[in-house]
Amino acid sequence: MTRARHRAFIGPRLLGGLVALASLPLYLAVRGAPQEVEVMVFAWLIAPILISYYLSRTGHYERAHILSSTALAAVVMAVCINTGGISSFAAVWLLAVPLDAALSASRRAVVIAVVLALGCALGLVMIDAFGALPVSKIPASSSSLFEALGIATATIYASALAFSAESLARMSAKLRMVEEERYRLLAHNISDVISRHSRNGAIRFISPAAEALLGTPAALLLEHGLFDRVHVADRPAYLTALSEAARSGDERSVEFRVKRDHARMPAADFVWIEMRCRPIDATSRSLAGPGVDVVAVMRDVTERKLQEQALEMAHIEAERAGASKSRFLATMSHELRTPLNAIIGFSEMIVREKEMMIDAARRQEYAQLINDSGLHLLSVVNGILDMSKMESGNFEIVPELFAPRESLIGCCNLMVLKARENGIEIATRAPADLPQITGDPRAFKQMILNLLSNAIKFSERGGTVTVSAGVEGSRLLVRVVDSGVGIGTEDLKRIGDPFFQAGKTYQRRHEGTGLGLSIVKSLVAMHGGEMTVQSQIDVGTTVTVALPMVFTPPVEKPSNIATLAPQRAEPQDYQVKKRA
Repeated sequence: MTRARHRAFIGPRLLGGLVALASLPLYLAVRGAPQEVEVMVFAWLIAPILISYYLSRTGHYERAHILSSTALAAVVMAVCINTGGISSFAAVWLLAVPLDAALSASRRAVVIAVVLALGCALGLVMIDAFGALPVSKIPASSSSLFEALGIATATIYASALAFSAESLARMSAKLRMVEEERYRLLAHNISDVISRHSRNGAIRFISPAAEALLGTPAALLLEHGLFDRVHVADRPAYLTALSEAARSGDERSVEFRVKRDHARMPAADFVWIEMRCRPIDATSRSLAGPGVDVVAVMRDVTERKLQEQALEMAHIEAERAGASKSRFLATMSHELRTPLNAIIGFSEMIVREKEMMIDAARRQEYAQLINDSGLHLLSVVNGILDMSKMESGNFEIVPELFAPRESLIGCCNLMVLKARENGIEIATRAPADLPQITGDPRAFKQMILNLLSNAIKFSERGGTVTVSAGVEGSRLLVRVVDSGVGIGTEDLKRIGDPFFQAGKTYQRRHEGTGLGLSIVKSLVAMHGGEMTVQSQIDVGTTVTVALPMVFTPPVEKPSNIATLAPQRAEPQDYQVKKRA
C-alpha cells in the first residue's frame, strides 16, 4: 500500500513536470518572452519533480504532501495576486489544495492544506479590500478565455486526483482481500485450533480445525460448547487461565482434557489439549468487537502426555528393576558363595590329606562334592548369561505395511534445520499416490536420514539436495541427489565399506566415521534390495536405493549343530575346557 501511494504521488508529478519542461521551448518560440505569471506557473510545474525526488530519497510521504500543498498554494496565490485577486481565473485552484492532500491519508497534511487554502483565500480578500492588488496583467478581452482555461485545468487536475483516489481504494481493497484470504487459509488449514474468548470463557470464534480435533462441528463449540466438553476436573484450570490472561495481560498456558467424538465409536474418549492464551491488544480488540479480549491457540498433546505417562511408568519400572536387582544380587551372592566355599574348602582338605590322614574313600567323596559344586556354579553362570542374552537381543527386521511418502517427508523435515545452517536447500519429490510398501519403517527412516546427512555434509553452501521416490515394476526407488563435491571413480568401488571415506581432497574437510553408507547398504541388503551410487567430482552424487514393494523375511532353519548341542555343559566337557 505504501508503494502504491508513493507511485500515485510521484507518477503524475513527474509526468506533469516533464511535460512542462518539454513544452517550454515551444511555448517560448510561440509566445515570446514570458510574463511573471507564466514564469510562476512553469516554476510550479518543475517544483513537483524536486518534491518527488525528496520523497524517493527520504520516504517521508506526509512531508512530501505538505510540501506539494504549500507549493500549489503559493503559486495559486501569486497568480491570483497578479491576475485580479479572488476573482482571478486561478482562484478555483485553491479547491485543489485540500483535495491533493486528501490522498496523503494523513489528517495532519489535510489540516495544513485546508489552512493554506483558506489562508490564501482570506489573504486575497484582504488585499483586495485594502486596494493593494496590482493591475491585472490579463487583457479584458482575454479574461473569459483565461477563466475557461483555469476551470478546465482545475477540473483535469481534480479528475487526476479522483482517479488516483479510486486506484488507491481499489489497491486497498485488493490488499485487504489478500490479507483476509491469507488469514482465512491459515485458520482453515493450520492444525492448531485458534479461538477468541470473552472474560467468562465463552467462545466467540473458533477455527475449523476444531472439528478435526474434537470430531464435532465448530458451530457447536461456540459460547460454552467447548466448556461443556472439558473434563469436569480440568474446568477450574481452564477458566482460571482465561481470566488471568484477561486480567494480568500476560500469556497463560494450561493443559486440560476435552471429550472427543468418534464416528465409529459410540462412546467418546478424552484428548489432552494444551492451550496458550493471551489478551488481545487495543487495536485488535476494537476490530474484534466488545467483550472479546482473549485469543487462544490449542493443540493436541495426547501423544506427549502418553509419552510422559510411559516415561513415568518406565521410571517406576526402573525403580522396581533396581529393587529386583538388589534382591537378585542378595540371592546370587549366596548362590555363588556356597559352591565356591565348598570347592575351596574340600580342595584344601585334599591338598592336606597327609596331615589330616584322609583315606581314599574320603578323598573320592570330597572330589565328588567339589565336582557337584562346580557344576552348580556353572549352571548359575549359564543362567545369568542366558538372561543377559535374551535382554540384549540383536537387530531384527520387523516388516509391516507403511507409507514411504510420509516417512520421506518426515525425514526431510527433521534435516531441514541442519540444511539451512549449511545453506543447503532440500527438495522433496514424492507423488501423492505413492503406494504403501511392506518393510521395517524404522530401518527405512534410518536409511533416508543417513543419506540426507551425507548429502548435506558434502554439499557446498547454496547447493540443493533432492529426494525423489517412485515405483519401478515391483520395487520402490528412492534417489537422493546432491550438488556436492562428488566422489572419484576409484573411490566408488569401495563406497559402502565400513570406515571408508572417499577422496583425499575433501575427506579432511568433513568429520565422520565413514559408517553412514555402510549402515544404509547393510539395511538395504537385509530388506532384499540393492544400493547404487553414481557420482562425479565437482558435479554431485546420486544414491539410488531399490527396495521390494513386499518384503518377506527369510525363514531361518536351525542347524543340526545347534539342535544337538546341549544347553548345559556336561562334567567331562567342563573338565576338558578347564584343562585347556
